[in-house]
Amino acid sequence: MSGTLFVVGTPIGNLGDISPRALKTLEECDFIAAEDTRVTLKLLNHFEIKKPLISYFEHNRRQKGEYITDRILGGENCAIVTDAGMPAVSDPGEDLVALCHEKGIPVSVVPGPSAFVAAIALSGLPVGRFTFEGFLSVSKVSRREHLEDVKKEKRTMVFYEAPHKLSATLSDMYAYFGDRRIAIVREITKIHEEVIRLSLKEAAEKYKEENLKGEIVLVIEGYTEDEDDEPSLEDAILKAKEYMNEGMSVSFAAKQAAKDTGIKKGDIYKALQEDE
Repeated sequence: MSGTLFVVGTPIGNLGDISPRALKTLEECDFIAAEDTRVTLKLLNHFEIKKPLISYFEHNRRQKGEYITDRILGGENCAIVTDAGMPAVSDPGEDLVALCHEKGIPVSVVPGPSAFVAAIALSGLPVGRFTFEGFLSVSKVSRREHLEDVKKEKRTMVFYEAPHKLSATLSDMYAYFGDRRIAIVREITKIHEEVIRLSLKEAAEKYKEENLKGEIVLVIEGYTEDEDDEPSLEDAILKAKEYMNEGMSVSFAAKQAAKDTGIKKGDIYKALQEDE
């Protein structure tokens, strides 16, 4: 008889947030699949739980997914955990859950803390309707496509971001979204928990040089009909490419597109160079 995959939410910072049911599940399962076994071992040691750990992350998910499901089909129960929060949310656990469903393996959830839910509750922005966008791609082309796709999204948008990429992300968001309200929520449930409410323009300028530390969630106001429909960086790039097709150099095309759209020449020129 097949075992079960338990999707277990773990604390995003404060260990006091773990639920009694999560602890019971971790204590009673046969083994645990963890994004980073070192992080999970600290959690288990804190609660004096001893269980076999299997590494399951982005780069080994295909190989380990088959191994894990074979063991579950053999009758063992597995708990999957991520480093913090709910597995399968912007997390490779999504693939393991899908694989279990494909193989007819029962999947049960043990709900726990989630950074994006906590962030929207703290943001002070309208969150009756929202869209979770996860992480932007590290590929500049994919990032621009993602931002272009959602620039007229009317619902509040929620993104995850790493501290070292915050400056570039805020700059890109301001270029595509214009000057909207944003809440930068960081270090949720930890000692330095903070909600920074300002505009995208202010955020892009403030964090151009200044760095923030810790886990970061960005909550951004959605598009409104009365919002000025200002040209985006993508619009400027397309305009510059039209000039280039007419025989202009990259530099001169960027200069002309900057005059037409109000977007900085340097930003247009840089984007055109990256596309080559």
